[in-house]
Amino acid sequence: MDKRALILGIESSCDETAAALVRGGEELVSSVVASQIATHLPYGGVVPELASREHLRSLVPVTRAALTKAQLTYAEVDAIAVTSGPGLAGALLTGISFAKSLAWALGKPLIAVNHIEGHIHAVLLEQRQ
Repeated sequence: MDKRALILGIESSCDETAAALVRGGEELVSSVVASQIATHLPYGGVVPELASREHLRSLVPVTRAALTKAQLTYAEVDAIAVTSGPGLAGALLTGISFAKSLAWALGKPLIAVNHIEGHIHAVLLEQRQ
């Protein structure tokens, strides 16, 4: 992949829905996160079924917001990356299904990202900023 490739990253492994655009693996172009804290607060922890339902509500608006914030379109994205695990099974399935469908519809490559490796790369990316 090109060193200046624009990657749309999608994260839904637990109780936050997130989308970010990263250029060349080094430049964070935009990042949008939807929290589910209020949804899970009455239960004292994350309820997996509720997390999955909240991801269904949030994936499209969060992804659109990340593109809008970056002043970019879906057509300008070179690939779609998505958290593939570990995480809550239903939450992951929701994000993966969305990312797969989006990649297929756009004719873009899909990149599976390990959640733990994503945390490591996020720290490295933040240091580069």
